[in-house]
Amino acid sequence: MPSLLRTRFLVVGSGVAGLHTAWRTSVNADVMLLTKRSLFDSATAYAQGGIAAALGAGDSPKLHSQDTLAAGAALCDEEAVRVLVEEGPARVRELQVAGAEFDLTPKGALRLGREAAHSRRRIVHSHGDRTGAEVARTLVERVRESARTRVLERARVLDLIVEGGRCAGVRASVAGEAVEIRADATVLATGGCGQVYRYTTNPVVATGDGYAIAHRAGAKLSDREFVQFHPTALDTPENPLALISEAVRGEGAILLNGKRRRFMPERHRLAELAPRDIVAREIFAERNATGQVFLDARELGDQFTERFPGIFALCTARGIDPRTDLIPVTPAAHYMMGGVITDLAGHSRLNHLYACGEVSCTGVHGANRLASNSLLEGLVFAERIARDLATVPESPTPRRATRWSVPSLPDRGAAQVAADSIRAVMWEKSGIDRNARGLRDCLAELMDIHHRLPSGATEELNLCETAILIAKSALARKESRGGHHRSDFPKPRRGWARKHIEV
Repeated sequence: MPSLLRTRFLVVGSGVAGLHTAWRTSVNADVMLLTKRSLFDSATAYAQGGIAAALGAGDSPKLHSQDTLAAGAALCDEEAVRVLVEEGPARVRELQVAGAEFDLTPKGALRLGREAAHSRRRIVHSHGDRTGAEVARTLVERVRESARTRVLERARVLDLIVEGGRCAGVRASVAGEAVEIRADATVLATGGCGQVYRYTTNPVVATGDGYAIAHRAGAKLSDREFVQFHPTALDTPENPLALISEAVRGEGAILLNGKRRRFMPERHRLAELAPRDIVAREIFAERNATGQVFLDARELGDQFTERFPGIFALCTARGIDPRTDLIPVTPAAHYMMGGVITDLAGHSRLNHLYACGEVSCTGVHGANRLASNSLLEGLVFAERIARDLATVPESPTPRRATRWSVPSLPDRGAAQVAADSIRAVMWEKSGIDRNARGLRDCLAELMDIHHRLPSGATEELNLCETAILIAKSALARKESRGGHHRSDFPKPRRGWARKHIEV
């Protein structure tokens, strides 16, 4: 019989969205936070570029909104974007007051950087290129010092508990043991699904669990076809790939193809600072045509080590000195724009289930996320959820858990083969360049893998179901827009503007 735990509110995930939600909610109520590994295992800790917010002279929420809407390719929710850009500056300042050590000018002002498709310098960063790690450190400290927050590490949610049309908690495996957790409201902050693809910058925990779990429970998802591929991951055989931040291009680095020729100025008026989807596709095409693509940051010289100490360490550990060497790069799956549909308070369409961060679809990103808006979204909407949770009434708790058990996995090797197969077929047929034939083949292969998954392969099941949702949505959208590119429909179509695919 599973153990039964009770909490006022349950938060699943320990990235910026989950940590901030737990911290702010615990001011007024008891909170339990679950995470698959440790509190530091999330995509947040990997984030290099920073947090976008209109905090500098000559900038404004209106300008930030304009840049966000332009990148989103006519699919952003304008009200959600307004909330993001207007409330964002206060969330960044609060994080600074909470202890985050952001980089400052000699006069004590925030040192702001610029990234692709931003019209102003508005990127707040920490220790050069270690912003995510600093955000995670700050929020983890706040969570750990809260007497009203209980943390369960090595805890995997298997499914949501749905009773009477509302989410009543989760069934989870905690250190391998079956645990039923009942809560008045549950917040999914499970992050993204980069591990669906062969090449990704996402940590190994990013297997799309939240999307699959929510979908099985009846929550609605949208915009699953819009996967953002970061243009410049370090081209090595690793998983995940090391990220070479967009901020490097923001400081003047250029892209060269295998013939050592610069190509972006002839492809887009913003050259290397064009929106991510455009830069990723052009790098993908040049790699196919010339074999390799390189990031040339040699003009930065010793400034590279000062501005990007983390990236410098990543490169030198792999035998590359960015001051004198070209950096080999490849596009890699980086961010999911779509997810669990929410309103501006984080409510999903399943009662008492909230979603926040990358697992959610608030509408702020549209078809293509503007660089460094992801950490900002996590902060802004986590705060809104924390405030809304204060209005949720308490509900009765059953005397005992229902009878179920954590399924065993006798064949770990077969599960790993299945995961590798999913990642390979998704990269080849539902990746940067898609078409109807490839997507149909992809779905057929995924359904076959799904059928053959060994009993107990719960994480691989989520990976496969998430991949199927992406491929189905990509097949349904018969146009190219933002992060979704169809070679058989290579241009945006007017009839698809403002149109969302729900699953």
